[in-house]
Amino acid sequence: MGKSQKTKKVTPLMKQYNAIKTKYPDALLLFRVGDFYETFGEDAVRASKILGIILTHRNNGGDRTELAGFPHHSLNTYLPKLVKAGERVAICDQLEDPKMTKTIVKRGVTELVTPGVAMNDDILSAKSNNFLCAVHFGRKLLGVSFVDISTGEFLTSEGTEEQIDKLLQNFAPNEVLVPKKYKKEFLEVFGNQFHTFYMEDWVFQNDYAQETLTNHFNTSTLKGFGVDHLGHGIIASGVVLHYLSETQHRQLQHINSLKRIAEEEHIWMDRFTIKNLELYHSTNQNAVTLLSIIDKTLSPMGGRMLKRWLALPLKNTEKINRRHQVVSYLHDHDDTLLKIQQRIKQMGDLERLISKVATGKVNPKEIVQLKNSLEAIIPIKQLTAQSNDEALQLISDQLHACDMLRNKIKEMINEEAPVHIPKGKTIADGYSDELDELRGLAFSGKDYLDKMLARESERTGITSLKIASNNVFGYYIEVRNTHKDKVPEEWIRKQTLVNAERYITEELKEYESKILGAEERILSLEQQLFSQLVVWAQEYIAPVQNNAQQIAQLDCLCGFAQLAKENNYAKPVINDTTEINIKNGRHPVIEKQLPLGEAYIANDVTLNRDEQQIIMITGPNMSGKSAILRQTALIVLLAQMGSFVPAEAAEIGYVDKIFTRVGASDNISMGESTFMVEMNETASILNNLSERSLVLLDEIGRGTSTYDGISIAWAISEYLHEHPARAKTLFATHYHELNEMATTFERIKNYNVSVKELKDNVLFLRKLTEGGSEHSFGIHVAKMAGMPSQVIRKANKILKKLEKSHSSEELTDKLQSAQDEMQLSFFNLDDPLLEQIKEEITHLDINTLTPVEALMKLNEIKRLLTKNKQVSS
Repeated sequence: MGKSQKTKKVTPLMKQYNAIKTKYPDALLLFRVGDFYETFGEDAVRASKILGIILTHRNNGGDRTELAGFPHHSLNTYLPKLVKAGERVAICDQLEDPKMTKTIVKRGVTELVTPGVAMNDDILSAKSNNFLCAVHFGRKLLGVSFVDISTGEFLTSEGTEEQIDKLLQNFAPNEVLVPKKYKKEFLEVFGNQFHTFYMEDWVFQNDYAQETLTNHFNTSTLKGFGVDHLGHGIIASGVVLHYLSETQHRQLQHINSLKRIAEEEHIWMDRFTIKNLELYHSTNQNAVTLLSIIDKTLSPMGGRMLKRWLALPLKNTEKINRRHQVVSYLHDHDDTLLKIQQRIKQMGDLERLISKVATGKVNPKEIVQLKNSLEAIIPIKQLTAQSNDEALQLISDQLHACDMLRNKIKEMINEEAPVHIPKGKTIADGYSDELDELRGLAFSGKDYLDKMLARESERTGITSLKIASNNVFGYYIEVRNTHKDKVPEEWIRKQTLVNAERYITEELKEYESKILGAEERILSLEQQLFSQLVVWAQEYIAPVQNNAQQIAQLDCLCGFAQLAKENNYAKPVINDTTEINIKNGRHPVIEKQLPLGEAYIANDVTLNRDEQQIIMITGPNMSGKSAILRQTALIVLLAQMGSFVPAEAAEIGYVDKIFTRVGASDNISMGESTFMVEMNETASILNNLSERSLVLLDEIGRGTSTYDGISIAWAISEYLHEHPARAKTLFATHYHELNEMATTFERIKNYNVSVKELKDNVLFLRKLTEGGSEHSFGIHVAKMAGMPSQVIRKANKILKKLEKSHSSEELTDKLQSAQDEMQLSFFNLDDPLLEQIKEEITHLDINTLTPVEALMKLNEIKRLLTKNKQVSS
């Protein structure tokens, strides 16, 4: 074995490959060989599967090695596919010109692209951030950090598992860095939907993180960023920066501040609420999300900011009203709105363009785009300054004209600049004398050659002379065979064709070297001047980033004004009360999905902590209960984001938490029973209530048997009613038995979604009216769904039977045994209590009792007994 190992011969190329691959064991290595990027071994197997390219193999000294490759100019086609499949890709380039070396070409990794670290436009999606995230597990709290290298945003926070989970849902990072020793915990708490990369534990150290961050920001402490108290957040932030330098990203001037995600300023929504309300993604195929309805932004920066606003709606009434004020102004001033929108449309992605300048990855075409985008800001600055709206004037003050940068680009770069410098004219005429002179030499060649051709034709008497060039021996003169005998002696024959000969002359050779020299010099001068411009432009990173922020805000607010105009939204009133009054509210998504000509049935909803704290909405399935619940939450969210709302009017005392639970929302994939999940989720609501919470419960308790379900739904409602927070609640249920709660609890009110019964059918009116519903319409719905008629007939029979024996033997038995039990324990009780209970029981007519009344009666007796027990003990 040992012997054969020694005799195996490894080629110098594979030796070099193996050395580089050892440094990047977790990455797929794209190895540049000539005009191709090659992958070897296991990498080749993976690459061929993901890219659908051919897998071949070659035998190296008896060793079989898999191979798969693609032409180097197709990198932008193939790289995104690899990264989107979750691969970390190390790009290994030739670091010297193969012509200049006798031995093997020097190679090295010039960039490591991972799902969370990409600058390449083909990988990035314009309206979404591309976040790299790190999670640090502390003793009690977790730290988290997000960085988007393509925009320069750098954010951190720390909190409980639940808080971090919510942030991961909101920011949807493309890659998460996790310490190796917490691999299991991460999967248990946050699931497996993220691309994770496991880092060595030593990176997650406080002093190392502090040093990494202060070195990067060139500061002595982190106090100036207001994050110095977030120990766990700092560690996560240090890990993110460490990872960027590990992936060969060291030019990071655009990441120039670290911001804290101030969660206390935003509405709290847990992951279930975000999922149930279908804010920005949906589990159902073809479902339309709220984001897709409200996103009227015109720039990539605006699109990304809108997502952030939706993830973190405001609680500060002053800030919310400032946004409403701008939307209101733009809504009423059509011409201003239109002019601003036209200018925003002309802009490129300012944030990503300036980030490319910072990392030195910008091309000439993008520099021109940066200048044009900054030029579009000038009229916006004027328009907002002229408006008589304070908030808009503030935006105008903050916009930076960047005159020097724009003028410098205009003076230096050709408007029609190419993407790659060798592919055309990058530096403008008139900027550099030397360059103009060289261009004159290189491009005046045509005249020179024409003159030479005329001169030689005359001298030799050959009329059909032709001058051309090819890659093999440069410029040549072509003579047809019929004139072969007239060729002068000093011409040197280079090539014989079927009916012609090709020659070169001293003069042509001289001319050629002069031209080639000029072309090479032009290229190196253009590159040198362009690099100088990029370095110079790096001075403008901060003002351009600030412009991007202001334009993004303006874009979102213009989008809200546009949305309000198109869909007839009204300006809500946001105040510090705890009431919610919505007049003729609509569901923003459903109303856009209705068939043509059909109007959405609008509904009023009033909730407060004094009279109408809990609304019980009964009605059959499909009648629109869920829509009313969800539209209430969406109207509140839209209002607190700063948008107008789909209603005739809305007065909202700002909300600080929104909880939604949908009964039996399947989580079987996680291996838990639906009912257990539902109870876990509901428990987390009941433990986190606040005075400003909005709670939406949809069919809670339906994951178990009817009586269990009714009892649980009853107990939850009672808890919400009695809880000191008095959280505003909408409870949709098809258990019409719950309507009886309104008689006992003064702040519970009954409403139903009205239904019109026709002879054999049922018509859903989708209107919320006061009062409970009489009975359920399940069988009607089954009939509408096309259930076979014998099933419907049988169901009706059974229903009638059940309605007759509504007292339910089970409950009668329970009460009977309770009566017996009471009599047995009566001798333990004092007289007055005995009398009271006896009174309660003897006046009961067991046969007419409804199940819920029976449960309540039992509850009452139980209360008397426990009271007595406490007194006697």
